[in-house]
Amino acid sequence: MRYQINHNWYFTQHYTGSLNSMPSEKLEELELVQIPHTVQMLPLRYCSEKDYQMVSAYIKEIDIPKDWEGKCVTLTLEGAAHQAEVYCNGKSAGVHGCGYTAFAADLSRLLRYGQTNRIVVKVDSRESLDIPPFGYVIDYMTYGGIYRPAYLEVRENMHFRDVFVIPDDRRHLEAKIEAEGARDCQIRARVLGEDGEVYARLEEQNFQDHFHMHVPRAKLWDTEDPCLYTLQLELVKFGNVMDTAQVRFGFRRIEMKQDGCYLNGKKVKIRGLNRHQSWPYMGYAAPARAQRLDAEILKYELGCNAVRTSHYPQSHAFLDRCDELGLLVFTEIPGWQHIGGEKWKDQAVKNTEDMVRQYRNHPSIFMWGVRINESRDDDDLYRRTVEAAHRLDPSRPTGGVRCLKNSSLLEDVYTYNDFSHTGDNPGCDPKEAVTPDMEKAYFITEYGGHMYPTKAFDDEEHRKEHAMRHVRVLDSAAAHEDIGGTFGWCMFDYNTHKDFGSGDRICYHGVMDMFRNPKLAASVYASCQERWPVLAVSSTMSIGDHPAGQIGEVAVFTNGEKVRLYKNDTLAGEYFPTKKYPHLAHPPVLIGNDPSAAAPVSGQAETDKADANQAGGGRSTGLAGWLRRLYLSVFGEGDKPQVEKEEAALQEEEKYMGSWGEETAVWKFEALQGDQITRTVTVSPVEQIHLEGICDTDVLVDGDTWDMATVRLRAVDQNGNLVPYAHDVLRFETEGCIAICGPAAIALEGGMTGCYIRTTGEEGEGRLCVYRGEEKELICTFSVKAYRDRL
Repeated sequence: MRYQINHNWYFTQHYTGSLNSMPSEKLEELELVQIPHTVQMLPLRYCSEKDYQMVSAYIKEIDIPKDWEGKCVTLTLEGAAHQAEVYCNGKSAGVHGCGYTAFAADLSRLLRYGQTNRIVVKVDSRESLDIPPFGYVIDYMTYGGIYRPAYLEVRENMHFRDVFVIPDDRRHLEAKIEAEGARDCQIRARVLGEDGEVYARLEEQNFQDHFHMHVPRAKLWDTEDPCLYTLQLELVKFGNVMDTAQVRFGFRRIEMKQDGCYLNGKKVKIRGLNRHQSWPYMGYAAPARAQRLDAEILKYELGCNAVRTSHYPQSHAFLDRCDELGLLVFTEIPGWQHIGGEKWKDQAVKNTEDMVRQYRNHPSIFMWGVRINESRDDDDLYRRTVEAAHRLDPSRPTGGVRCLKNSSLLEDVYTYNDFSHTGDNPGCDPKEAVTPDMEKAYFITEYGGHMYPTKAFDDEEHRKEHAMRHVRVLDSAAAHEDIGGTFGWCMFDYNTHKDFGSGDRICYHGVMDMFRNPKLAASVYASCQERWPVLAVSSTMSIGDHPAGQIGEVAVFTNGEKVRLYKNDTLAGEYFPTKKYPHLAHPPVLIGNDPSAAAPVSGQAETDKADANQAGGGRSTGLAGWLRRLYLSVFGEGDKPQVEKEEAALQEEEKYMGSWGEETAVWKFEALQGDQITRTVTVSPVEQIHLEGICDTDVLVDGDTWDMATVRLRAVDQNGNLVPYAHDVLRFETEGCIAICGPAAIALEGGMTGCYIRTTGEEGEGRLCVYRGEEKELICTFSVKAYRDRL
């Protein structure tokens, strides 16, 4: 039986040994907190890593039932950053030296049954620890606290210790079982579908450490139809069930070949992003709903089919959702560039073993990362990590992310951070220039990022170039059949150490901001898929946003077959995806400087275009060409000298991509699939601004842990377009049984921001009111349910 114990812990930022046995009444002097918890809430920017480096303590007093005596009782911490020691009634129950893997402490011999017991968790979040990832500077905050759930598990002395399910694409599975005291027991097994239907049974038989089952009616797990099943096990003695175990899995086979990843025998071109497990203010300490939301954003908003959990194993809640959505996951051991001494290396090997054991039943994981990210070669260390991964999971390949070309390759796959693209050169290096073994698979695991940091509030040309750099790398990688795919750096902006970022302790490397609001580059990934229509325009068509008022090329990111452009309701032309990036399924439409994008249109507009071609020497593409056609349709050709004079003036005007000194136009972009309009974007001068909010839920459950709603906010104009230079201050007020997680006021940045709403342990209704200035612009209402553990 598992008992969640995430509520009503006492916390202090200053651990002392006296906490292990001090009188209960002194606890009231400490802070009462709920898990997940961070040792220090931080500001959005200009935060300091020094603020969370401390030796803190979490204390919980628990009444342990008398009938637990004689059983196996363990306390599991799924994540405590970064070194945790558990004390039970003043005595140590064990130490764990990794902030990114789970830790189970056996309390059986230390508990006082039928009495109140004190559990103390000493958490050391100092970056001076001699464990990965520490030892040198790190390009991400490491935070501190018990930031993932904690639970007690009560089992008979005969119990399952570990179950590993190895399925394949022939609907066979092998179950490898570790059990305590099971020598004289029997075992029963069933395979259940997601609807509870029994697909296969293993009748009671004498216990053995592995068995096989065939489930012929099962469907395969893949990225498009991720079918999941559950293996239910019972450990039986003399007809009594001593223990049970459940493992969710999917039938599928991962194979790496010279040209990439094959899932169930079919090649999958990886298109993914890197993800940190961090949030504004709270660092790592976000509950399951927020973890799941990131997976949903990757799949349903960014159109990715894969994610790399950089640079450490991440929440099971996130991985569970990847399992359900069909997102392939490349997960890796903790670390960033630095390799320490022998003790440090031993811990890295231990981290590899823990990672594989704890995550290997997730069907979404398709590769283990067994090198320290971007570290130098260390064959002795990496022979050990590769061996550990293969020994504990022979069904998956290993990789190891490096920034070195032709480095020592002990893993099954060469995974490489390619930052070669600088804007005016190929998007990536060819495989043969990087890997020493052309027969092994090869993936690009980072690109972009620090090569072109981009804030949501940067100028229009900067934001467009950021998006186009992602286009160039994706196209270049797709052109190479022997590059298995890419993971862009990265999904969203993140807080970092003083040595990195933009001086404000933020790395602006994401295709989204820290609140998961999309920048323009996000539409590059969204336009690669075909589940929902995409149409994003790079420009507000405001000449004052560009040097000399020249708008220049406008990039339109869409998965439509073509784009129609109207100016003041008059059809300017139809434009097709550029031929510059032919290896993308849906290249951007480039209007302004790309003759290959334009096509004749019917009716009067076609005649106008022919006339403009003749008068302008064929230079009639883009918005400048539209201005020429518009001019000629109004004034005609007249006498030749006058036309030549006006033509010369018009050519000068073309530089401005608009009518300087004239009333600004209304532009309408339509994405079409065949003759069907799938999306429309209208761009015109901003006349009014209002807030638009997206909340991931209106029902919160204060249950196993506290719950959190994510509210993403954007200032948009009358056409629904983002207003990128809106920097208004928003104010948040709550009513009822909810609270703000973070500050009560924040300014828009790039027209966007967000806030987080958390439960308080009470049940009922909560309301969030969002003010812009004095105006109450948004109201979000939440139904809140509450149930909590009794221990």
